[in-house]
Amino acid sequence: MNFSYHNASKMIDHALLLPTLTTQELENGCRMAAAYEVASVCIMPYYVARCTDLLNDTGVLPSTVIGFPHGGQATSTKVAESEQAIADGAIELDMVINISAALSGRWQYVADEINAITTLAHEHQRKVKVIFENCYLEDSQKQRLTEICCELGADWIKTSTGFGTSGATIPDLQLMLAHRSLPTQVKAAGGVRDLETLLKVREMGVSRVGASATAAILDPAREQLGLDPIQWQGNADKDGY
Repeated sequence: MNFSYHNASKMIDHALLLPTLTTQELENGCRMAAAYEVASVCIMPYYVARCTDLLNDTGVLPSTVIGFPHGGQATSTKVAESEQAIADGAIELDMVINISAALSGRWQYVADEINAITTLAHEHQRKVKVIFENCYLEDSQKQRLTEICCELGADWIKTSTGFGTSGATIPDLQLMLAHRSLPTQVKAAGGVRDLETLLKVREMGVSRVGASATAAILDPAREQLGLDPIQWQGNADKDGY
């Protein structure tokens, strides 16, 4: 398959969300992501302001999570999280739906919450990715969520947090792509760990992936394209988290 380096790198939201990551690992992760020229760094919320500083003028966006990882927070809490993230410089917000409400068929609650976050984000020229956590949902529920998010103008619909029982699957991506309406895009999270899989989902129509294996994905891309290996501050630790 023909592709350019940025076709691959600008699909990746480099995930720094493991609760055990140290501040040094978060710092290294931001620097590595900048060196690899990914789309964004999706970092745990308390480190957004520092991430924003580290990524300034790199072309890599700071992003973070809202209602993570289980989605059970009150809507007002998710709104407050979003306001703080925006104040700290996050450009994209990855929001977990209220999974309990979706499983209970409380679709108005789910829609109102998605609308609250999306409206707030768009008022501040930010973008929203709505996380379904598909491993817990039936296909009919995934379809309903896709339709709701598209109606409300969410920027992406996203398969997973990476902390559920499974991540992105090809059938789930096919379902979401089949039922979405543009301009809403699809993000695959959890399970994209190599260049072959990234290019496969790209060909399907997926525009973003959440990944922690960024170097393992992009080093082979650079090699295939005849590009020099990436060098960055802390390079010796690039596979250490």
